[in-house]
Amino acid sequence: MTSMHGSVPPIDSLSARSVLGGGASRQRRTGTSLPFGDERHLTAHQWLVDEAWLLDLQAYDEWLALLTDDIHYLMPVRVTTALGAGYDTSPGMAHFDEDKYSLSRRVARFQTEHAWTEDPPSRLRHHLSNVRTFAAEDADHLVVESATLLFRSRGDVQEGSLVSAGREDLLRRTPEGWKLARPFTTSGNPSVDHST
Repeated sequence: MTSMHGSVPPIDSLSARSVLGGGASRQRRTGTSLPFGDERHLTAHQWLVDEAWLLDLQAYDEWLALLTDDIHYLMPVRVTTALGAGYDTSPGMAHFDEDKYSLSRRVARFQTEHAWTEDPPSRLRHHLSNVRTFAAEDADHLVVESATLLFRSRGDVQEGSLVSAGREDLLRRTPEGWKLARPFTTSGNPSVDHST
């Protein structure tokens, strides 16, 4: 994979370097993006819209049910580098480096009185665009790229905040439907609010 900054390690190799990502799927995209009318693209796009809706509702238990047991959720720390430096993330550093258990602990914490930063809860709105779907190495996986703009406001007087992010998600077909196996998120913002 290449970017304006040069060569970036494949996402599956970034998961492999993480203690929590050791069991994550190593599936990779194949070929060019699927046509927008392709049933697989429509399925993946619908999945992302439904996920965004659950996150806006803060229905985190339902969201957890959409994750595979071997999920690895990674959001590396972005760094500003010179053109041609060959990297744009800080090795070994991440805003989020999570597996199913650690994500479930985050969700459980939201349901206690200890999540004081979310009482009263934030108002959230995820805006999803630029969705491109790719076949993977087997027919039970899809790789989906998208752009997300998250608007978040708290209380009645604070100004809202925006977080822009790019995602590359690995979706897996299961007997219960499509589930998220490997979300990889890169922030377009120089800093990320970790209060949620």
